[in-house]
Amino acid sequence: MQFRPKASVTALTLALAAAPALADINVGVVFSLTGPAASLGLETKKAVDLMPQSIGGEKINYIVLDDATDPTNAVKNGRKLAGEHKVDVIFGPNLITSGMAMADVANEEKVVLLSQAPIEVAPEKQKWVFRVEPTAEIMVGRAVADMKEKGIKTVGFIGFADSWGELLLKALTKTTEAAGIQIIATERYARVDTSVTGQALKLLAAKPDAVFVGGTGTPAALPATTLRERGYTGPMYQSHAVANKDFLRVGGKAVEGTRLPVAPVLVAEQLPDNHPNKKVGLGLVQAVEAKNGPGSRSTFAGASWDGWLLLEGAFTQALKSAKPGTPEFREAVRDALEKTTKLVGANGTYTMSPTNHGGYDPASPVLIEVANGTWKLVK
Repeated sequence: MQFRPKASVTALTLALAAAPALADINVGVVFSLTGPAASLGLETKKAVDLMPQSIGGEKINYIVLDDATDPTNAVKNGRKLAGEHKVDVIFGPNLITSGMAMADVANEEKVVLLSQAPIEVAPEKQKWVFRVEPTAEIMVGRAVADMKEKGIKTVGFIGFADSWGELLLKALTKTTEAAGIQIIATERYARVDTSVTGQALKLLAAKPDAVFVGGTGTPAALPATTLRERGYTGPMYQSHAVANKDFLRVGGKAVEGTRLPVAPVLVAEQLPDNHPNKKVGLGLVQAVEAKNGPGSRSTFAGASWDGWLLLEGAFTQALKSAKPGTPEFREAVRDALEKTTKLVGANGTYTMSPTNHGGYDPASPVLIEVANGTWKLVK
């Protein structure tokens, strides 16, 4: 499926032109547009600004609310969208803690939550909850596969002392065990810390073959800088959550050579022509950068756009049998999402089922490294 900007759904319009006029489709959007996670929420919103205003001749309204990086606000926004605005789907949020909290709202209100955060809910809460982002295990596993290829036998971990750091450590533990690699040192630090010298010295004393930093954005550059200053010259890996320009700027020379797994859209031009996600990725990159300037692409915008592609297919199917704004339409959207098969997006390819409401193909991530202050495709 190719990238289609606003109001360019002619084929779908013609296909449904003979149908009677329906109510507007309402999409509730919840992102962190202010607060500590605003940089992520604003990146994710870039793709929402490109989404079509209609489908099948029916108008789409996007009701965007800010959770201010607060799960409590996210839940309030979710209830408002489902209860007052009668939305047909809730799109977002971009934080795991907010997504987990909003899962209850989705199930109570019987409205799809299409999370941009990689949430994993209990089976009994899965019915109305879907996600676009891949799990941490898929992404970290791509980095661990590279470690194995390099012959790395031991790794040290330093990551956030919060749920994200815990999630990455859990993923690293599982994937390294499968690869025969041992974690020989584990250190934590807070996102707001200005020094990790103590933790870095402990890592150096353990003498790991490689180091994995479990953080996000610019705070993830601190361990890299400290380790390099203290003489560490070995391989360094980061999570996919550092893939933004600010990380490169803050990390500078200290993050040169760092490898990380990312969605292919970040290096769309560098992908081989036969890569399944190159065409869609290039289209999105061109649209995002035309609106926001050179270098404004991001995997967060890619996830958001892939979310639209998933909704596009679901809305198309649901419109054949139900009217927007009704419980029947919500149910039809849910059922259609669950039947998604090999949908090609900018960030990856998706196949869902009753037991898999993420469906991100584990083969989709690519491995990149920092080279001369920019991202370079490795494989």
